[in-house]
Amino acid sequence: MNVLAIGAHPDDIEFGCGGSLIQYGRKGHSVFLHILTEGESGGIGSVRRTEQLNASKILQTKEVFFSNYSDTQIPVDKAMITRIEETLRSVKPELIFVNYPDDTHQDHRNLAMATVSATRYVQNVLFYEGPTTQNFTPNVFVDIGAVLNEKLSALSAHASQVLKTNIEGLSIIEIAKAAATFRGIQGRVRYAEGFVSERLFLTI
Repeated sequence: MNVLAIGAHPDDIEFGCGGSLIQYGRKGHSVFLHILTEGESGGIGSVRRTEQLNASKILQTKEVFFSNYSDTQIPVDKAMITRIEETLRSVKPELIFVNYPDDTHQDHRNLAMATVSATRYVQNVLFYEGPTTQNFTPNVFVDIGAVLNEKLSALSAHASQVLKTNIEGLSIIEIAKAAATFRGIQGRVRYAEGFVSERLFLTI
């Protein structure tokens, strides 16, 4: 199966669905990433792109697509939807992960809205959460207990961002582990990632 994760910025994907992607890779599925910006508003763009490529190795990614939109300025327009559709034609994914639409960051909101249009014919689309997500009530859970350390290592590869949480003394690694614990409790396992399904097609 081809699995595509789409993120507005470097490290969005690792936080939201990194554990799930690692497990898909281990099972022999092909994992692809599409990053819309270099996250230059939160650091040096070239550095963050390199960090993303380093993290992608931990995720066992087959290919990473970059779109080079300006950070904080992702639009919701026909060109944006078409750009995502181009990646869909290239990857032909059976499953897509993307930022959740209710979020305080406009890039996350806009990417989610554009992706809903671009993926209208894709059977499986799941929204993942990030530190700025709001009103997130997951209805799909993935047990990531076996790969939590690898997920955290992938997040750590974004070294320039680890301490940029706007919460004094709290790293993104600590936040991600706390989220995994909380979603695990909800899903009745030790550590989990939670998702909200736009569509989830079950083959019986």
